[in-house]
Order: sequence, then C-alpha cells, then structure tokens
Amino acid sequence: MKPCITRRALLPAAAAALASCQKSPEPIPFAGTSPVAVLKAKNYQEDLVTHILTGIRLCGLQVKDKRVVLKPNLVEFDAATSINTDVALVAAALHAFRSLGAASVTIAEGPGHRRDTFGLADEAGYWKGVKDFEDNFVDLNRDDVSPIKNFAGQAQFFFPNTVLAADLIVSMPKMKTHHWAGATLSMKNFFGLVPGAIYGWPKNTLHQIGIPESIVALNRQFRRTFAIVDGIVGMEGNGPIQGTPKKAGVLVFGKDLVAVDATCCRIMGIDPAKIEYLNMAVDLGATNPAQIQQRGENAAAVRTNFQLFPDSTLRLA
Repeated sequence: MKPCITRRALLPAAAAALASCQKSPEPIPFAGTSPVAVLKAKNYQEDLVTHILTGIRLCGLQVKDKRVVLKPNLVEFDAATSINTDVALVAAALHAFRSLGAASVTIAEGPGHRRDTFGLADEAGYWKGVKDFEDNFVDLNRDDVSPIKNFAGQAQFFFPNTVLAADLIVSMPKMKTHHWAGATLSMKNFFGLVPGAIYGWPKNTLHQIGIPESIVALNRQFRRTFAIVDGIVGMEGNGPIQGTPKKAGVLVFGKDLVAVDATCCRIMGIDPAKIEYLNMAVDLGATNPAQIQQRGENAAAVRTNFQLFPDSTLRLA
C-alpha cells in the first residue's frame, strides 16, 4: 500500500524547499590584503592635519578631483563624556583633503537621536571649531533624497543625494563600545547616512532590519570609502552614548572598513571574531591579521583594553 501524503504534511515540506531555493548563497571570503595605518596622537592639540596626511599616504588613498564627504559621528551631547568625533579632528580632515586637491569637501551627518542637527553641532563645538561651518555642512536627515533598489530586503530605499553623489565617503567615528553591537566604529557610523526624516529616530527602520544586517547592507552599498577613527579619546562601558571617556591615544586609517574595524577591536582588547557584523562581512574586507598590512604602529603595541558592557565574552585572551 502506497503511503498517503496529506496536504497538511505536504505544505510545510514545500515551504521548506522553497526557502532553501531562495536562500542567498554564502559569501565568498575576502582573499586580498588591506593596509591599515595606526598613528599615535596624545591629544587634540597635536598637528592633526599632518597625522591625517600621513595616514592617507600610508594607505595609498588618492583624493585629487574627488567629491569627498566627511562623515563624523555626531549623535548626542553630554559635556561629562566623549560621545562625538572631536571637532578638531573634523576641521583637520577638512583642511587635509582640500590641500590634496579634492574637487569638494563636505561635512555631512544625520544624527540618530537628535532632530535639531545644527543645535547639536553647536553644543558639540562644530560651529566654533569649523570655519564657515554652515556653508560646509549638510544635514543628511533632511537632505534631498533619491531611491535605490533592493537594499537590505527593501524593494526601494532612499538615501541623501549628497551621499549618492560622493566619490569618497570618509567615515570618521569615535572609537566606542556599543551595548548591542559590541563596538561602534567606521562601519556602524554609516547609520548616519540614512535620513531620519524618512526612516525615523533612532533610525527605526535599521533597527527593525537588524543592527548587524543594516551595518553590512550599508557597507555593501557604499564601497568608495576611507576611515579615520578618532581613538585619541574614545568611550568605554555603556556606549555609544552613556559610557565613560577612555584615552587610547591613536588614530586609525584605512580604505577597507572591515580591516579598520577589526584592527580597532584588537586595539580595544575585543575579539573581532565575536563581533557579529564583522562575521557577516567576510566578503567585504579583511579581519584576519595575516591579511592586514599594518602600517605605522603595531596594533598590539598600542592595545588599551576598553571596559565592556555588558558581555565580557567579547574580550580577547
């Protein structure tokens, strides 16, 4: 007697088969090598322009005639801690990229918490610290936008025109721990590219998609990038907003944002293999130290353990 297959039994099997067919293929791990430069900087009174020019040179970045967007980490302000990319570093980057012959250099950010971007920039010292700040800054939360197709499972997604038109996006994050992602560095800094006026505060749609998934999708979308990580004074503990200042005394540079973030994690005493978004970005860049061409300081020599919150399992041995 032939076995009887009921419709009730058949439907789950068919659904499972369909899901397996629709599943995206496993990404092919990045096979190349990437230069990452680590430079010591004790404070924000040092010659930061020279540091930035050195980092750019060590990483072989070409800037001439490019439309450059500098993307700092400007989130919230609290005078008692160190949340945002220091304005001295942003001002130095503006000068450095212009001196290298960039066609244009614009500072742009879309804060995830504060709706009054210009008010936040004033509190953080950007109006005083950057000459003609208003003429050099774009609020990405309210910039004109254009759609792209097929972003992070969304059929259509809108991004600011300033970002879409850029030849080079320079991610300038603060070196910080993050209570959900483990660390927030050059890759997660791209959350500020998403317009809050469309997708809410604190970028609600990205949280619904998933933080690691959104980080990887943003970095898959925007590939003409460079990183300058502000690790002179970072944040440890309950980052990215409520943590405490942590002096690491470094600036980290690189064109491969995956390699930059993996290097920053090692400097912070965090195991990159335990950061979910880095594991999901294996095809986008290098996490293996054998594939990272360390320039300037050795990451191990400048390691400064950051206090973690709340999962100490991220710690390196």
